Amino acid sequence: MVTPGYIPPHPSPSRPKAQLPAGSCDSHCHIFGPGDRYPYSPKSSYIPPDAPAEALEALHAHLGFERAVLVQASCHGTDNSAMVDALRTRDHWKGIAILSGQETDDQLAEMNEVGVRGVRFNFVPRLKAAQPLDECRAILDRVKKFGWHMVVYFEPDALPGITPFLKEVPVPVAIDHMGLMPVEEGINGESFGRLAELLQDDKFWVKISGAERLTRAGPPYTDVDEIARELLRIAPDRTLFGTDWPHPNMTTHSPDDGQLVDRLVSICDQAQLQKVLIDNPTRLYFQ
Repeated sequence: MVTPGYIPPHPSPSRPKAQLPAGSCDSHCHIFGPGDRYPYSPKSSYIPPDAPAEALEALHAHLGFERAVLVQASCHGTDNSAMVDALRTRDHWKGIAILSGQETDDQLAEMNEVGVRGVRFNFVPRLKAAQPLDECRAILDRVKKFGWHMVVYFEPDALPGITPFLKEVPVPVAIDHMGLMPVEEGINGESFGRLAELLQDDKFWVKISGAERLTRAGPPYTDVDEIARELLRIAPDRTLFGTDWPHPNMTTHSPDDGQLVDRLVSICDQAQLQKVLIDNPTRLYFQ
């Protein structure tokens, strides 16, 4: 049963005004279910409507993305079956897993073979998916041999507490959704300062996704542009973009993915688009 009041993805997103360059990659998106084949985790804080691989493919054809990175979401917990099965027949898709630490060596090797390229750790309290740091360290020790990186999702208040852990890990670190920076503080606030300090280290990457989550003004999310532009300036070769489709746990509205793509195009020149949509994801995921 879908969580009451859950906002489903936009039923008819607009087509972007600009054509994306060939080989563009949606570096942060999800697939959910279908639940009758890939059950949702009983520990999940939410149960979404199904958003299967075929629906994501149709969206990408509409928007102009030719490649994608599927990020395991907390609604499927540590059962990565839906993502792994989707990757088996799609060389143009890669994946980010959530692991329990109980996986066998053979299971990890199979994930790597089909295209999993990283592991995600979630430090957002409302999602009830945080893992002890020692458990995270043990998982990283097992997957670093594959050349995987780490993806982290956190709210700004959590960053001081996990910064030592982030700095010590032996793999690249990709930060989800601009670190959920508070737009009202802008780029001169303490929260942004902590994020900017991390990005001085070439180990750290950042996704300029999630404008629909950071905004205070609503669509078309222009109040988030300052933060996204500054992240592009700080780490031009380590910045990624993703739609975050089907936008889990949105509480105010269903984002128009075409509008999100238009927002990216409006803040990037052609050289920046080439890096964010093609060069950077190729280096992190497709080599």
